[in-house]
Amino acid sequence: MEITITADEAGERLDRILGARDLGLSRSALQRLIGDGRVELDGETVRASARPKQGARVVVRPAPAPPTAVVPQDIPIDWLHRDAHLGVLHKPAGMVVHPAPGHPDGTLANALRFHFAGDADGDVDRPGIVHRLDMDTSGVMVVARSERAREGLVAAFAAHDIEREYVAIALGYPEERVTLDTLHGRHPHDRKRFSTRVDRGKRAVTNIEVVRRLHASALVRCRLETGRTHQIRVHLAEHGHPVLADPLYGRASRDPRVKQAAAELGRQALHARLLGFEHPVTGERMRFEADPPDDFERALRVLSALRVLSEG
Repeated sequence: MEITITADEAGERLDRILGARDLGLSRSALQRLIGDGRVELDGETVRASARPKQGARVVVRPAPAPPTAVVPQDIPIDWLHRDAHLGVLHKPAGMVVHPAPGHPDGTLANALRFHFAGDADGDVDRPGIVHRLDMDTSGVMVVARSERAREGLVAAFAAHDIEREYVAIALGYPEERVTLDTLHGRHPHDRKRFSTRVDRGKRAVTNIEVVRRLHASALVRCRLETGRTHQIRVHLAEHGHPVLADPLYGRASRDPRVKQAAAELGRQALHARLLGFEHPVTGERMRFEADPPDDFERALRVLSALRVLSEG
């Protein structure tokens, strides 16, 4: 990744400049890359405290994914596409992407380690995950099977050169079309949450369109221009229309039908419906769609007389 230092950035610490850019890397990760000599300023390796001049050229070379101790597990994967370099899958709600406290196994990473084990081009120590969905968000994901694909996909996500569309059930009735363009950062009082109400953060852009009005709610389409953690959930919640049954950003409803829909769903009503990108090796433009799963459809049936998402 290459950037050119602007007049506003000149004289600032290099790690702060890079951290404020949309490179898809945290400031601590950037500091590690600088320390490992993987960041160059005008062709020379530098320290994180370097203060570049206007017009200086910075090259960032992300490090290969570190080996992982993820144990292979024979967990079924709903593949939408699979070739020698990457795979596209439909992740079910309830599946954690990476092992974490409270979820040591049974994750997508465990499944990928098993399914990639017999592949000549698949590195079993690197499950190939280049982006994530929340545990209780279902939908389309792409994973890398070769180092070339991994590097290309990471760069595409960092450059926001990925087409991503979600559907959600939002409480209340948002505007028919609205673009939310905000800062996005850690909530000042709750480190588990994110917020747009911050003084400093990364830019987050979500385009929201109402697909259909439902009972006390709306089915909305959300197109992402950036990909921040919890971005859609935060944007809808702080816009006054949280995702149905969102345990972190949502609100309880006294409406019996809304309560019934939330119970039918048992998770936040958010589904990654579409993913489009340029194949990092062949250059082919690829586009994959997955309909919302049965739990999402059951919630829709409670809130609407229509049974199928594509009707109307």
